[in-house]
Amino acid sequence: MKVSTLKALSPADGRYAEKVNGLRDIFSEYGLIRFRVLVEVRWLQALADEKDIPEIGPLSPVMKDLLNSIVDGFSLDDAERVKKIEATTNHDVKAVEYFIREKLGDGPDTAVLKDFLHFGCTSEDINNLAYALMLRTARSDVLIPQMRTVKAKLQAMARQNADLAMLSRTHGQPASPTTLGKEIANFVKRLEAAQRQFGNVAILGKFNGAVGNFNAHCVTYPDVDWRGVSERFVAALGLEPNSHTTQIEPHDWTAEYAHALSRYDTILIDLCRDFWSYISLGYFRQKVARDEVGSSTMPHKVNPIDFENAEGNLGMANALLGHLAEKLPVSRWQRDLTDSTVQRNFGIALAYVVIALASMLKGLDKLQVNPDALRADIADAWELLAEAVQTVMRRYGIPEPYETLKALTRGQAVTRELLHGFIDTLEIPASEKKRLLALTPSSYLGLASELARDC
Repeated sequence: MKVSTLKALSPADGRYAEKVNGLRDIFSEYGLIRFRVLVEVRWLQALADEKDIPEIGPLSPVMKDLLNSIVDGFSLDDAERVKKIEATTNHDVKAVEYFIREKLGDGPDTAVLKDFLHFGCTSEDINNLAYALMLRTARSDVLIPQMRTVKAKLQAMARQNADLAMLSRTHGQPASPTTLGKEIANFVKRLEAAQRQFGNVAILGKFNGAVGNFNAHCVTYPDVDWRGVSERFVAALGLEPNSHTTQIEPHDWTAEYAHALSRYDTILIDLCRDFWSYISLGYFRQKVARDEVGSSTMPHKVNPIDFENAEGNLGMANALLGHLAEKLPVSRWQRDLTDSTVQRNFGIALAYVVIALASMLKGLDKLQVNPDALRADIADAWELLAEAVQTVMRRYGIPEPYETLKALTRGQAVTRELLHGFIDTLEIPASEKKRLLALTPSSYLGLASELARDC
């Protein structure tokens, strides 16, 4: 039944539905069923390939094609059929097994295959691999591409503004100058590291029966290397085998995945707040859409809503990711079902990340640097050169340089004339004095420009 997005409980399926379409086939009920079907079919095929289990293999080319078609051609109608079966079985994984039995039909080659469907499995064998494949797919196909887009955008901005001097603020107070590009480059490097850590999280899977001991497997085929069979099967799905589990895969990797993504999100929250502040200072103008309304009462306003939207949704994402990381690794004895309902929220947690990334990219695309505002902010900040002068004084052995500059600059306006008058009194080489007199707040940048380009 089609439901209007206006009646959706979650904004991911309502207001922001278009932004998260890339996640829909992965984390929806359809997606979960599709991955369960894939695992069940691939397990049947893996059993057929084991020479020590001669009862079901090798498969004929016709049966190979039939099994592959169940996976490759899985449709929304197929998912609907599974749900109808589930209404009778009241068991979602068993419904998948019965669906595959239907698809195999009643041909002469299918009877044995039907009996080996779900062989040696507990439901969690299917579910943990399905969720692992869902999270791996979301990472590789949706999140990492968006992260790369964010990095490329920020990298271009950093390099374009590598030389544009900017007043630093530490504790909210004027501090040694930097460049706009260098401050953006800081985020590039931080996000790059966080993205790499997120991408390197190993995604594990278990396939070892009811309580992780291969009990049913061994009693049926005592001479088969079941640990090897399981490891090969999990690895063939692109996952890392976990050999020691209870009935469930313990979800420690899932917590690592959630924490790594949350750390990436936290860096973006920091970025959104900084850019929001730079917009407030006038360092950036925002491109204006002619019919867009900034305020319902103040016509002049162009609000930084994209960065605010991103910050809010990143907070929602991290709240859910935090619960996933804290809850999922905890299960009573060999298992309880508290993980089952929580795992169904993977999609919404990642949806908030995707919504935030889209909003932030939209906000970045609206920005136009206002170099006049940056120059005006730093032009008369001659007190910033106190650091430079007192550090050169240290080199040439002039006593109490810090204290002297503190007395000169603190609590009063520092002008070019005041500072130059002081430099003229210093007993330092003429070449050094000339270099200090040539220094301006906008040129006192250290390696900022170089660092901005090196990102």
